[in-house]
Amino acid sequence: MLINGKTENMIPAADRGLQYGDGLFETIAIRNGNPCLWKYHLERLHNGCQRLGIPAPGNSLLRDEVLTEIGDKQQGVIKIILTRGAGGRGYRPPSDPTPTRIINWSESPVYPENAHQRGIITRLCSTRLGWNPALAGIKHLNRLEQVLARAEWHDPSIQEGLMMDSAGHVIEGTMSNLFIIQNKQLITPDLSRCGVAGVMQGIVLRTAERLNISVIVNDVTLQDLWSADALFITNSLIGLWPVRELSGQEFDIEAIPQQLTDNVMQLAFDHE
Repeated sequence: MLINGKTENMIPAADRGLQYGDGLFETIAIRNGNPCLWKYHLERLHNGCQRLGIPAPGNSLLRDEVLTEIGDKQQGVIKIILTRGAGGRGYRPPSDPTPTRIINWSESPVYPENAHQRGIITRLCSTRLGWNPALAGIKHLNRLEQVLARAEWHDPSIQEGLMMDSAGHVIEGTMSNLFIIQNKQLITPDLSRCGVAGVMQGIVLRTAERLNISVIVNDVTLQDLWSADALFITNSLIGLWPVRELSGQEFDIEAIPQQLTDNVMQLAFDHE
């Protein structure tokens, strides 16, 4: 683990990331010794820094530290955590913060075999996402809603849980973005009030546009979910997983355009 460029495994107890969740993070797949979708993760990190008022690290510095942490390892996961650092009185942030950079490599998670072809089983979670447009879209360190939602089930056959907001709109998975296929249209939830704008979500939207697949970004209701022809989820570690079952209802994974799946999976682990 690298902390501010040095091999360490401790941060000060006064760090605002620990005290208040005052920071951001990115989770990046490593393939052939390189970070995948690097420019998109960097764009989201910089956007989050701008919105939270945290000075962003230089691109070259961050990439050098990531490659140092990867070393000679060919696969795995890199997690970048950027906090506002220590300082300030109470919640009030310091006027001239010194951010803390934490970069850590870990083994790739073990996922169900052939999930990309066979699809996965999901459930609806009872934990709701609160509205906060000021934080919507960015990947900030406050993840208690996802922690509580993920604690709702222990059945290893269920790979993901879908979460709604306080108004009952379906927003995302605990670790993923959601897409619906309905009447050959691609629908994904509006994330302007809550939720994380995933790097892979952006890949899917751009790919669909290139393939002339109609895309709608809108509020998604439970009725939309139950009446969908197909569902799939995405994130930077899994790429794209079709949903074959949600809370006992089965879905047709064949209704997902194969060309979309193939293109997205090809781009998912791009090194650029």
